[in-house]
Amino acid sequence: MRTDHLDTGRDRPGVADSSATGGPKPSPRRASTWRFWATAYTLLILLTGTNLPTPLYRDYEDRFGLSPLTTTLIFAAYVVVLIPSLLLVGPLSDAIGRRRVLIPSLAVAALGTVGFALASGPGWLFASRALQGLAIGAAAGPLTAALTELEPTGDHRRAALVSTVVTVGGMGLGPVLGALLAQYGPAPRVLPFVVELMLLIPAAVAIALLPDTRPTTRWRPRRPEIPPSVRTVFATSGTATFLAFAVIGLFLTLVPAYVATLAHSANLVLGGGVVALMLASSAIAQLVAYGRPSHSPERAGLPLLATGLGLLALAGTLSSPLVLLAAVVVAGAGQGLVYLGGLAAVNASATADRRAGVLSSFYVITYIGVGVPIIGVGFLATILDVTVAVRYFAGVVAVLCLALLFVLGRARRRGEEECRSSNP
Repeated sequence: MRTDHLDTGRDRPGVADSSATGGPKPSPRRASTWRFWATAYTLLILLTGTNLPTPLYRDYEDRFGLSPLTTTLIFAAYVVVLIPSLLLVGPLSDAIGRRRVLIPSLAVAALGTVGFALASGPGWLFASRALQGLAIGAAAGPLTAALTELEPTGDHRRAALVSTVVTVGGMGLGPVLGALLAQYGPAPRVLPFVVELMLLIPAAVAIALLPDTRPTTRWRPRRPEIPPSVRTVFATSGTATFLAFAVIGLFLTLVPAYVATLAHSANLVLGGGVVALMLASSAIAQLVAYGRPSHSPERAGLPLLATGLGLLALAGTLSSPLVLLAAVVVAGAGQGLVYLGGLAAVNASATADRRAGVLSSFYVITYIGVGVPIIGVGFLATILDVTVAVRYFAGVVAVLCLALLFVLGRARRRGEEECRSSNP
């Protein structure tokens, strides 16, 4: 494990070294393991909270008279605030330490959760989503960087795996938890957010107990800036991840309504369960692919993602639950492989002193994919129909996935030819 940026307390006045006092010798490996998983829990709970409203969007539409376009704009308000937060606050943790950024981020996330619980109109929903975006934008890069630094064996690939699985897990847990509490519990528009507040308490305690980190660079507001050594990897992996998270945005906003239309059911758990199944498939695919070269999951995931989207469009045409189930599983597996490969490649290419900033820029691409394309789908759903809009979106993204796969294949063949020519 890298310890050059961690303040262990040995050099500070008033902090005794247990080996000098005869006390039990601390276990750095055990302490690091605890901190690693506490950091992962924090990321999980933050992302769970941002996705709790997913099964409630249809209820908000009925209660406040919202159109599908307005619903997608509420969802996208999160991204509008999140991206500046990533660029301004994310790199700040490299300069002042992870903990000093993460504690305020958790407080802002709690305010957004309270806003949803008190929502009495669309203005509350817009404001609450904006607060959630501010919190995740500030915390995503530092938490991912902290996972890399705190991984007990120094295995960056394992840290990337945990980060991606936790990210997808939080996205999947949020809709299921929200749907279950709203469908079967009292106060359906309040209880999910009360539970989220309770889950944030141990996360705040865990972050407060993290060790201080020493500054590695000076902070300054900056545009997305990628070091030259990372740019090629960032371009290909960023594009693939953009497409993968555009699919996530679709599932988190309009797919629950799409499923309800196909199933002729208003049960919230059905829509939330489909979202969770997609994200569970993503997490399982990442676990299976763990340990492979970083670009291999991308090349395997793109055709799977395209196939799953094709099946999703076909399910609407045939009104077939079985085709829909296959679409959800295949698209989820493809999304997970693309995301894992992209994050692992970018994470491995970044230097330690720029890692949080590079990861924050990577998350900019990720969340643009989540928030921007879905606005167009919401507009189509307003003037046409939800099922038609979802089919169009699925077809376009499937074609783009195959086009990117072709580009990656050509680049790989070109690299192999150059390698052979330089080593006759």
